[in-house]
Amino acid sequence: MRTFMRIGTALLAAGLTLSACSGGDDSAGESENVTLTYAVWDQNQKAAMQDLAADFTRTHPAITVDVQLTPWEGYWTKLKAAATGGAAPDVFWMNGPNFQLYAANGVIAPNAEPVDMSVYPKALVDLYTYDGKNFGLPKDMDTVGVWYNKKLFDAKKVPYPEDDWTWADFQDTAAELTDPKAGVFGTAASLSSFQEYQYDTIAQAGGFVISPDGKRSGYDDPKTVAGLKFWTDLIANKHSPDLKTMTDTVPLQLFEAGKIAMYWGGSWNAAEFTGNDYTKGKVDVAPLPRGEKQATVIHGVANVVGAKSEHPQQAWEFVKYLGSKPAAEILGKKGPIPAYAGTQTDWVKAHPDLKLQTFLDAVDYAVPYPVSKNTAAWNEAELAHLSKAWSGEQPVDQAATELAATMNNLLAKE
Repeated sequence: MRTFMRIGTALLAAGLTLSACSGGDDSAGESENVTLTYAVWDQNQKAAMQDLAADFTRTHPAITVDVQLTPWEGYWTKLKAAATGGAAPDVFWMNGPNFQLYAANGVIAPNAEPVDMSVYPKALVDLYTYDGKNFGLPKDMDTVGVWYNKKLFDAKKVPYPEDDWTWADFQDTAAELTDPKAGVFGTAASLSSFQEYQYDTIAQAGGFVISPDGKRSGYDDPKTVAGLKFWTDLIANKHSPDLKTMTDTVPLQLFEAGKIAMYWGGSWNAAEFTGNDYTKGKVDVAPLPRGEKQATVIHGVANVVGAKSEHPQQAWEFVKYLGSKPAAEILGKKGPIPAYAGTQTDWVKAHPDLKLQTFLDAVDYAVPYPVSKNTAAWNEAELAHLSKAWSGEQPVDQAATELAATMNNLLAKE
């Protein structure tokens, strides 16, 4: 579900230059009957969100929650328009790439009171911290692993991946599984979702996308270039389809058609692969291979309070509930991996035939999704520049150096 971080997330800061005023008068407190609006973008999770809303109302009978679904394709456009007009939902989903923009422009409110943030992964807490303040509470989390087609491994008599495998092991395995006559590639060096590909290998190589202070690009760092070259080498060696092929048919579809043996994907793919007619019963998952170090990107959605909510007290109470252990336990039975520590057991048990513990173990070595105040601007630059390296038009180091210069100019304007 979370390949949403790439194209289509563009959000212009100019449209969000709003007053940072707080919400409306809430002196009536919870004794007043109110209805909160709660905006979400995933149809697959709407029923679970409605169950959570109903459970909240059971213990807060004066507060009703209206779960409002807007599909991902229109979610940010609608939210931006509502926020610009001072009418953002009372509570809504927020993602990492857009968080700082909304926080900096006073669209969302910092947490109304101290909360024990140690129950959530530190990388997610850091992701939703701005100017030293926590905004919202993490709802779920996701990490990345290597999904592999056991049928294709068995046909080539290739051993399944070990938990401690390396880049060299992965590259050798991709070579062994590539079968030009059958139209099968060992893997796919996708450029469609950096969370599952480039950001992971950049971190594994010891590189970085953006400096900790958010002011400098890391794309011209030699270690970052090494993380990119991991992928372009796979294309050059024909162990991955070329960019045009992966543009015409996305790697997910190729994997589900038996044309890709190993697919770098997220924990969210568990529901997809257990429901797909081809992959059901044929796949499993392994940790990402280790480069200079072991790393994966972690991301997760946070529930946040609209700064201009007319019911800030009730909205905060709802966000606190959504970030609680009881809510996480409900979510774990019906949705993605809950972010609250110790509540992921049901998610793992939902698919006992898969090694889903892989994704939970990855939290220990996970790094945050790279963001800044206007992430979307340089996300587009990433694609524009790196497409030249992926197509073979430019050497990787040249494309990366030019990307760094463009990204630095964009960061200087934030």
